[in-house]
Amino acid sequence: MKKKKLALRLAQILVVLVGISFVTFLLTYLSPGDPVRNMYTAAGIMPTEELVAETREELGLNDPLPTQYLRWLRNCLRGDFGKSYTLNKPVTELLLGRLWPTVKLTLLSVGLMLLLAVPLGMLSAVYKDRWIDYLVRGLTFVGCAMPNFWVGLLLMLAFCVHIKVFPVISSAGDLRSIFLPALTLALAMSSKYTRQVRTAVLEEMNQDYVVGARARGVRESVILWRNVFPNALLPLITMFGLSVGSLLGGTSVVEVIFSYPGLGNLAVSAITSSDYNLIQGYVLWLALIYMVINLLVDASYGAVDPRMRAKEQIR
Repeated sequence: MKKKKLALRLAQILVVLVGISFVTFLLTYLSPGDPVRNMYTAAGIMPTEELVAETREELGLNDPLPTQYLRWLRNCLRGDFGKSYTLNKPVTELLLGRLWPTVKLTLLSVGLMLLLAVPLGMLSAVYKDRWIDYLVRGLTFVGCAMPNFWVGLLLMLAFCVHIKVFPVISSAGDLRSIFLPALTLALAMSSKYTRQVRTAVLEEMNQDYVVGARARGVRESVILWRNVFPNALLPLITMFGLSVGSLLGGTSVVEVIFSYPGLGNLAVSAITSSDYNLIQGYVLWLALIYMVINLLVDASYGAVDPRMRAKEQIR
């Protein structure tokens, strides 16, 4: 990616982040619930009206909306997202504390997904319209139809309650406690990716270069893995980037079910307690992840496909 284009994309990211920050701040400002009362309730205190009014004045919550937003935005530019009302800790510290558990869950989920989706998708494409293809397509159809929370509950019932191989409450401490949440996410993703891998590989197998390679006597396995699969990667990279961005933002339902200490679980707690500063910090973090991942995906096209590099040089 050229420097001029990269600078333009970074400027676009900055503009979008400012827009998202304003919309998020406006929605939290208009939402019902009083963060001051929630803050005292979380601390086990029943505040009087005088205490609530005094605290709102101290926090600047009685100021006009533009004043509150500009003050918050100025602090954000310095890396200060404020303090959580209910947890009484800096938002940045809370987000960073949940980042590594979320990264570990993301990496394991993506790894399991690739182990399932790529071989099954290739197998389904190679044996098109045979019983293996029908079996794989049927399994992926069922997998796409099952919601994450239901799959998670089934896995928990089977492996935590009956077989008792994994703990009911997950933590980010070891592989054993993180495996079931990761498997829950991987099963849903692998169903979609298996179908996408099959479609992309079938499309490439009908190209003229594959016919020519077969006519020259090149082995089918060489054609499949050295020619077809690399060329089929391009449409899959975009989906992969969006999936990684979604996982890094936290998967709320699965994390709540397994009590996993990730960003998604933190976001649910912030929403239920009307913790405005934490909600705003999380939304900005999620938006930044998606845009950076999208930028990296666009930049990776040239590394994966030489044709994209040639187009960039022509431009």
